[in-house]
Amino acid sequence: MGARDRSISAETLIRKTNSPPRKGSSVQSLDILDRQGLRGFLNMVEREFPEEMLRIQGRVEIELESTAVVFELERAGRSPVVVFEDLGGKGMPCVTNIAANRKLLAACLGVSAAELPMAFRERCQNYLPCEIVDNAPWNEVVIEGDDIDLTKLPIPLQFSVDAAPYITAGQLTARDPKTGVDTTGFHRLMLRGKNRLGVSLHSRRRMYEFHRRAEEMGQNLPVAITIGIHPLHYMGSMTYAYPPQVRKFEIIGGLFGEPYRLAKCGVGDLDVPAGAEMIIEGEILADVHEPEGPFGEFTGYASYRSTQNVFVAHRIRMRRDAMFHSVTSGMAKDHILISCVTREGEILNALKRNLPNVKAVHVPHSTCGAFVAIISMKKTAEGEAQMAIMATLGTELYTKYVIVVDDDVDIFDINDVFWAIATRVRAEKDIFFIPGAKGAILDPSSDPENFTLTKMGIDATRPSGRDFAERLVISEADRARARAILEGAGLKIQG
Repeated sequence: MGARDRSISAETLIRKTNSPPRKGSSVQSLDILDRQGLRGFLNMVEREFPEEMLRIQGRVEIELESTAVVFELERAGRSPVVVFEDLGGKGMPCVTNIAANRKLLAACLGVSAAELPMAFRERCQNYLPCEIVDNAPWNEVVIEGDDIDLTKLPIPLQFSVDAAPYITAGQLTARDPKTGVDTTGFHRLMLRGKNRLGVSLHSRRRMYEFHRRAEEMGQNLPVAITIGIHPLHYMGSMTYAYPPQVRKFEIIGGLFGEPYRLAKCGVGDLDVPAGAEMIIEGEILADVHEPEGPFGEFTGYASYRSTQNVFVAHRIRMRRDAMFHSVTSGMAKDHILISCVTREGEILNALKRNLPNVKAVHVPHSTCGAFVAIISMKKTAEGEAQMAIMATLGTELYTKYVIVVDDDVDIFDINDVFWAIATRVRAEKDIFFIPGAKGAILDPSSDPENFTLTKMGIDATRPSGRDFAERLVISEADRARARAILEGAGLKIQG
């Protein structure tokens, strides 16, 4: 079979941000779908934070250049959403860096950046049933059979070490062959041909288990790849501590504060986000393995570890004016900032059960968005810091080092954290080692055979029950007066 709409192809898509209402959809329902999709987020940024939107009109080469642009922005202290209007001459805009800015992520939840982890913690526990809609905008163009050609999409080659261009913003959706519960999440997808992608399921979570169960039954696993999602979908898909019967789509609905709108696609009776830009339908083959990788991973290193699975595409569905979405890989904030926020929320949730005096959690982007967690608490008794360390390591597999500080330390200021370590830690008493602990498979410091390593906790709190050195402080009122003096001298400093 050929493309059902031969008047348009991935190379000649009309480039518009807003589309007219589709036939069979009310304006209200279309507005809801767009609001829950990538373009709803872009509209919000352009309307409320225009300084955080960067549109690059001129041609940018598909090999390496888009990644270099994002990293140069980060080095300059900027994290705008970036729209490449012409990436490699593919005729389709490529949007990246949508998840690199705490301020924008917080705005999606209607809170300040400081409130983001707490808001995430609370809302991702408010599971909302999904709503199925009859039709979705991505049904406008359907490409099947021999007409499928993934190479026509603006899929960037991000690092010179990468084995091929990678779809990095593809959300895989599949159902458990035994229970029927579905899941959605990111997995790297290496371009291998017109209809073939290499897949790594190395996280070994639900998707890995679904494929293993299908393989045991002698079946391929039906999978849909969703491209072009809202950051709240991105955020909700990164949650892991939830009951097995709960759908991730219900968690995402909780983040939106309304039912997440889904639509049926054409493979495996799967539900996928109705507001997405495009859907690639296919299956992950059983008992087929082909080389996949290396790939520039979140650790800042090339990763050669892979489950080497294979996805075969049977159909592409897309909006007539579809935008491609790519996550800048490596240690880019676009790749790992949301994992920082979700880990902060989940660790905070675990700690609050037994330690209500824990104030906040920070997982710094500079520690690969995973490997270090910093805990702020108002310590009331000795041993509480150790409890926080053990609970954190038991909550988050990827975390290797936990630092606990008093609530007078700004955990988002790494200089303040190091000051606490330098002045409040006695190594023989306050540093703890946990040898032989399970670590992240992609962590290059873990044992290559069993992925274990030694984890560490640091109690950087003041000892309780006795006087300790008094910290020097400058009051907020004095700081405000100092800023006014400097501004009067022609130097404006943010508070």
